[in-house]
Amino acid sequence: MKNNNLRPEKDSLPTTHYLQALIETIRGPFLIMDSSLRVVEANETFYQTFKVNTQETEGKLVYELGNGQWNIPALKKLLEDILPAKKMVKDYEVDHKFPTIGDKIMLLNANQIDSLQLILLAIEDITGARDLEKKLAEYTKDLEVKIAERTEQLAARVQELEELNQSMVGREMKMVELKKEIEELKKKQ
Repeated sequence: MKNNNLRPEKDSLPTTHYLQALIETIRGPFLIMDSSLRVVEANETFYQTFKVNTQETEGKLVYELGNGQWNIPALKKLLEDILPAKKMVKDYEVDHKFPTIGDKIMLLNANQIDSLQLILLAIEDITGARDLEKKLAEYTKDLEVKIAERTEQLAARVQELEELNQSMVGREMKMVELKKEIEELKKKQ
């Protein structure tokens, strides 16, 4: 006999409650699809990120989402070729230009759960990180060019100073020789 005031036994809670909590806990966009690649559910982050709603998403073939903007060859390869063989794929990179949200570089993590006839798809948008990588690479290249230019300028200045030093040492040596000659001339007088 169960007491309603106590925490229910684990088996008495519907699996969907846990599943729903899990979906909403995941920070990045997340999809659950059935074995025919129809979306069973998506988290709020998915809807916000890709500017779609529940009616446009749930029950639809993944490739039909956003008026077909998810009809991505790399996604098809992942879901239809790679995942059925491996059952789990991590960090599968997809680069795609979405008409509504622009260019996106995404890392996809997929898991095929045969016992439930479900496919889980977690999406990480790494567009910003890649943009930063490119900017950093450009900055590094510019910095290397500036360092090379400055090194060249410094090398030229060092060369000038070495030549000046040689000249000064040469003059100093000449002065020492002249002083010796003057001393010798004084002795001869």
